Parts: sequence; C-alpha cells; structure tokens
Amino acid sequence: MRKQEKNLLAQRRAGVLLHITSLPNANGSGNMGQQAYNFVDFLHNTSIKVWQTLPLGVPHGDGSPYQCLSAHAGNPALICMEELKQKGWLQEAEQCDSSKQDPDYYRQCLIAKVQTGFENLASVEEKQAYQEFCNDKSCWLDDYALFVALHNEFSQQCWNHWPEPLKEHKPAALKAARQRMAAAIEIIKFEQFLFYRQWMALKEYANSHDVLLFGDIPIFVSYDSADVWANRKVFKLDKKGGMSVVAGVPPDYFSVTGQRWGNPHYDWKYLKRTKFSWWNDRLRSQLEMFDILRIDHFRGFEAAWEIPASEDTAINGEWVKAPGDALLAALKKEFGNIPLVAEDLGIITAEVDKLRMDFNLPGMKILQFAFGDTESNPYLPHNYDHNCVVYTGTHDNDTTLGWYNSLNDHDKHRVYSYLGHSQAFMPYLLIGTAFSSVANLAIVPMQDILELGSEHRMNIPGTIDGNWKWQFSWEQLSDGQVARLSALVRMFSR
Repeated sequence: MRKQEKNLLAQRRAGVLLHITSLPNANGSGNMGQQAYNFVDFLHNTSIKVWQTLPLGVPHGDGSPYQCLSAHAGNPALICMEELKQKGWLQEAEQCDSSKQDPDYYRQCLIAKVQTGFENLASVEEKQAYQEFCNDKSCWLDDYALFVALHNEFSQQCWNHWPEPLKEHKPAALKAARQRMAAAIEIIKFEQFLFYRQWMALKEYANSHDVLLFGDIPIFVSYDSADVWANRKVFKLDKKGGMSVVAGVPPDYFSVTGQRWGNPHYDWKYLKRTKFSWWNDRLRSQLEMFDILRIDHFRGFEAAWEIPASEDTAINGEWVKAPGDALLAALKKEFGNIPLVAEDLGIITAEVDKLRMDFNLPGMKILQFAFGDTESNPYLPHNYDHNCVVYTGTHDNDTTLGWYNSLNDHDKHRVYSYLGHSQAFMPYLLIGTAFSSVANLAIVPMQDILELGSEHRMNIPGTIDGNWKWQFSWEQLSDGQVARLSALVRMFSR
C-alpha cells in the first residue's frame, strides 16, 4: 500500500453520517445494493463530499457494530443478493426457504448456492480474483474463517468454552479442524470475497462522484473474536485466556454508572516489542476500504479505563497509561499522513490533547454539547480551529430535533441567544451553524437532514435493546430539504 501524502482532512467539506444498515430496504436492513448507489447520487447532487458510516464488521447478536467477530472481516449481511442474481450466480429457482430458518442460516444457504453458481459461471479472471483475495488476506482470513466455522459448530459459544486444544489454538487441532470443516471454511472465505468485491465497487463509484468514504475503527475488539482467539499475546489475558480487567469509560454525559464495554485491554508491552504489527495490519485493512478513518475512543491511546472484570458497572476502574505516541509514530512511519480523526469526547486531559496535536489529528466538536453556562465551552463554534470535525450530533446522540425539544425554555433561549436566529428553525439552524464554522469537515446525521425526532435515534449508550435498527425511506426526504441542504453547502463553501 502506498503511503498517504495528501491530507484529505485539510480541505473544507460537508458530510452525512449514515450507516449502511440504515439505507432503505423493503426486505430487511440496508445493504450494498442499488440504494447505496442512490445515496451516493443524493450526496453528489447536493455537493456533499463525505459519507461517514459506522464500523462494517460482523456484529454479535445485539447488532452493535462496535462489538464484532473480527477487526478485518466485513458484515456479510450487507451483501446485496440482487446483484448476485444479476451476475447469474444465484438463480431464482435455487433460493432457500426463508420461512423456516433464521436470517443467518438463510443467508449462509444463499451464499452456498452463490458459490456453486460462481464455480460454474464465473470467468477465469473472476476466479483468479478470488484466489488472489484469499492469498492477499490470508494473514487474517484463514483464522477468521476457521473461527466462524467453529463458532457455528459449537452453537455460537465463546471460544473460551471450546474444547481445550481448539481453545488453546494448538496446531494439530487446528489442522484437523481445517480438514474436517474445509467446505464450511471455503464458504466463509467466499462470503468475505463477495463483501469486499461489492464494497470496493461502491467505493470506486463514490470516489468517481467526488464522494469520500469515512470509516470508523473501534479502539478495542470483542473478546469473542477471531482476533483475540488467534492473537492472545496482543491482549491482557491470564494463562487460561480469561480477562482480569475489561475496558469501558467512567461515569459521563451518557451514563451515571459509566459504560462497561467488556472488551479486553491491550498488552502494550508485547505490541511495542512486535513494532505494533497487529495494529499495522488492522489499519492496512481499513485504509483499503476507506478514504478517511475515525478512531473511536482515541483517549484510550493515552490512557484507558480498566475495570475489574468482577465489577458489574464501570464506576470502580482506573486510568492506565498507553504508549499512544509510539503507536502513532509507528503507524505514520508505515502509512505516511494517515487521514485519521480522533474521537476525543468524554474526559479529555491535557495529555490526550497533546497526543492528538502532536500528530496533527483533528478532534470532534459536538454542537449538542455546546450550550452550557460558559463561553469557554470547547464545543461552541467560536472556540474551534480549522483542524476539527464538527457534528450536530453523532450516532450516540439524540437527533437534533429530539435534543432541542427536550430542553427547557431557559436552555432554548441560551441556544437562540448564541446562534442569533430567533426566527430560524431546528434542526437546520444547527446544520447551518456546523457548515458555517471554521471546521474543515462538518458532518450531519441523516436524521437531522430529514428533521426527525427522538424516536429515530440510532443508539442510546448504556442500553442493549432496540439499538442499531433505524432505517430511512426516500419518502421522508422532501424537495425543500434537498434545496436547503444544497444551499447551505454552497453558502458556506463546502
């Protein structure tokens, strides 16, 4: 991979935050099919130049894209089956019975039939592309495919409950499992090939329409993942593979008991000894897929909140230092000027700010956090510099309309007193404020463009049920909204 030379985050641009699953789809969650291309067209037609998504990994049962089975693999639920039918690899008569199976089993059945169609109908070039994909991605794909096959065989049990030789990643046990499950493993690899093939085609289309793709990297990985199972030395685990401490954040704006994420912490001493090769591999995968990246919970590179695994909440933890400067220096040496945004929300110290500024990484500004009792609030636009990304809100916030409607009269007056537009309306008043700011990049969630209320938010931090399911429909988008959005982009030179 060529080193990044041009700073993509130095130019003035506007973007929209929308996860792929939130695209319209009458038959389930959104995918990488025609509606994704329609969304790129919408962005291009309104002169929006950045599409930000949430992480694209394979989620666990709760659907959270921040807790995935792999730091590299793409979510196969995002594969568009219609495109595979058009290729002729999936025939209508061959489709599976969806009425009797759960969605994952149904998708796996379809993929198996697509694989047969691919073997029979794909061109020599397409088959060669598949082999090249398997070879190029083997550093993570081989372990991932075996991990998922075993995960399925053991009824989705976490790897630390598997038979001891497989749990301990013993070569003889792995070899026997690969031979026994060769067909299932091949289907999982082929599934990833289909995902990457469709994603890279979408990326090429977006880039050709002057739209950059902006991805999201969770700083931590799930304990029940191929990464932890196959790379235990990278993480703080005991000799049996268990966690004595887990990751999270202390009490903050989002939760009075903090957030106990439950992820394993990194063994930074081991990572330093290995020249951060695990992180290099992770970033390489993401830089291939995205033009710009965000590191979720950037402050964990300076110090991370370690919670005793026995604790039910995140209250009784402690900050433990991390070698962020050495890590970022190693990544810069490998990749050059990384188009990296630091998610620096929450409890941010002078040390975290220094780490971010030393590597010239833009931080985040959230307008919903701006209107407190002091003019020194860092989220107020007059306190910005160019090197930041401003949001009306993120996937973790209420929609702007929902946020505004929840304010009391005193707080609403404070908002309008600062913004100086007593006759303007929400959420476009806040959208215009973001676009007019000096921040190089301004991002607006799709819910705000559509003027939607609290019932349309994507996630409520600290809760499990009902998150990550929001989808929009084109009927919600009016000509007036398109016109207002386009006018704001032009007015503020984005």
